[in-house]
Amino acid sequence: MSLEKILSIGGKPGLFKLITQTRSGFVAESLLDGKRITVGIRGNVSMLSEIAVYTLEEELPLAKVFQKIKDKENGSKTAIGHKSDKLELEEYFFEVLPNYDEDRVYPSDIKKVIQWYNILHENGIMDFEDEEQADTSSEEDSNP
Repeated sequence: MSLEKILSIGGKPGLFKLITQTRSGFVAESLLDGKRITVGIRGNVSMLSEIAVYTLEEELPLAKVFQKIKDKENGSKTAIGHKSDKLELEEYFFEVLPNYDEDRVYPSDIKKVIQWYNILHENGIMDFEDEEQADTSSEEDSNP
């Protein structure tokens, strides 16, 4: 499952999987407890595929940040929890993404990234490779 079907809903803990769209919004299922909820169109909803992290050079898509965490942890959960103190979170994130913009990426953002990565890991959603990147690499493989 790609990050395009994974949602963060304002005011609700954890992450949600998009189930279906309705006339007035959509139905989503919690990745934490499997409960389904309906969310109106006016709800504060973000698709993980649309979120990026500020670096000193550019905005790095969240999928690439998750891939860097996955590489650092060898496919395991993070070494620290999202409830660790501010200094530990910043040190960990600096190891993962040394050029992140410390002025625009807050400790609360780092907590969310770590929590979301661990939720995705628990649900077996670990394929963070860009679909575009996968397409270009398969084209390169087929060319002589």
